[in-house]
Amino acid sequence: MQTTRKSPKKIAHIGIAVRNLEDTLPFYTEQLGLELEGVEEVESEQVKVAFLKIGETKIELLEPLSEASAIHKYLEKNGEGIHHIALEVDDIEARLKHLKENGVRLINEEPKIGAANAKIAFLHPKSSYGVLYELCQYEGSEA
Repeated sequence: MQTTRKSPKKIAHIGIAVRNLEDTLPFYTEQLGLELEGVEEVESEQVKVAFLKIGETKIELLEPLSEASAIHKYLEKNGEGIHHIALEVDDIEARLKHLKENGVRLINEEPKIGAANAKIAFLHPKSSYGVLYELCQYEGSEA
């Protein structure tokens, strides 16, 4: 299948878990000089996210909205820091099918809707050498 062998388009974003966006944002905007593109709540993940632009990619700051959030659990176990790397892809469904057929463990076997109304799915870090990868397909980015 040609689509699944095609390289991802780019690193869409690097997700960073933070305890409090309000406290964290000034470092990224005032000290690093990054442009804040927006803040939104993603109910499906129980997080508030802030996107900061840097070149062709973004940094995504993730603040948990509840103790049920995976980000809350991550912070309790690991503290603040890099949580995941997101790769922008075409045809996320075909890519997930290809990965599953090749024995890659998936957290999400079907995409769900994430921030910026993107289709998203996570690969289990036990299948990707300790790195949590998120696949993202943005609207209008069909194969």
